[in-house]
Amino acid sequence: MEFFLTSEDNDDRPIFITGNFNKWNPKDSKFRLEKMDENNYYINIPDELLNDEIEYKFTKGGWENVEIDKYDNITPNRKTKKERQKTQDKVEKWRLNWGPFKQEFFPIVELVDEEFYIPQLDRTRKVWALLPYDYYNSEKNYPVLYLQDAQNLFNDGSEYGNWEIDKKLALLAEYGRGDLIVIAVEHGNDDRIKEYIFDNEDVTKNAEGKKYLRFITDTLKPWIDKNYRTKKDRENTGIGGSSLGGLISIYGGFLYPEVYSKLLIFSPSLWVEPENNFPMIKFDNPYKLKVYLYGGKKEGSRMVGRIRLFEKALKKLTAQKSFDFEVRTNINDQGTHQEFFWSQEFPRAVEWLFIDSLESPVKAKNELEKNEAND
Repeated sequence: MEFFLTSEDNDDRPIFITGNFNKWNPKDSKFRLEKMDENNYYINIPDELLNDEIEYKFTKGGWENVEIDKYDNITPNRKTKKERQKTQDKVEKWRLNWGPFKQEFFPIVELVDEEFYIPQLDRTRKVWALLPYDYYNSEKNYPVLYLQDAQNLFNDGSEYGNWEIDKKLALLAEYGRGDLIVIAVEHGNDDRIKEYIFDNEDVTKNAEGKKYLRFITDTLKPWIDKNYRTKKDRENTGIGGSSLGGLISIYGGFLYPEVYSKLLIFSPSLWVEPENNFPMIKFDNPYKLKVYLYGGKKEGSRMVGRIRLFEKALKKLTAQKSFDFEVRTNINDQGTHQEFFWSQEFPRAVEWLFIDSLESPVKAKNELEKNEAND
């Protein structure tokens, strides 16, 4: 079947077609369109690969770069029948790195406390809550994700850039998948390494990771659950971060699996635990934990290798029935140890961890509308 595409919104990114014929892979090299001239593209897909009823979309190499209409709105899945043998489509605009972002879907950002007291460490910390855009117009309760290093998550002017989680949460909300509260805890500046190291005298003396995790679990979470409409159970609670923030989040999930069922782990500092000797509590009936692992190939020669070893260790523990891990790992060939790449990964991780679907967020809007129509 022949697919013809016209688009006047041009740049250097290649164009791919994706759909129910390639498991909705948005960057499948076998389905890259040929550029015919400045505005026209083409691909011929063998009939044996196609369903009789075809659903499809065009992307520029990922869901963060998918087609949108001229008003920046989500486009519905395109549909055709194989018997037609030929289609002609037009794309008005393309997303770029998940944007543009719609202001009406941005989360409500609240400062929980300028100086939230940490009794375990006898110091204070700034804590933020990012609430769904319609939080105060609903009576719903929400899952919660606790993230480390708030300075680098959404505030402008951070030294290394930021994850732009406010924008990414707006994107998920636009797709009908924004029902999530994020609690962002600022790191302790000069105390950051001590607070994010669990117990390694070779890295830092008098590590405070145990006390910091008790603060998040025993002090902060109960306060958040009391003051916001949260879903308090473990199935709706996650913890995460990047680098050392990712490392301490691993400890949090392993030591408190009765509290956290979802771990968002970006570029973790696994060099601190090269043997994967994380302390764990053994259970006769192990808790199920979802673990989203991400790393970049350009983060240093050992980052990907350590992540793969860690992934292997999790699978071994699952096979031994001492834990029950469900792991998804994504390695970015171009990724460096920077907020920009963690920002790109954030919506993918949130969707997989918190949304009961394996589909991409791009399909979610259609899915949501279909469910509402059936209610």
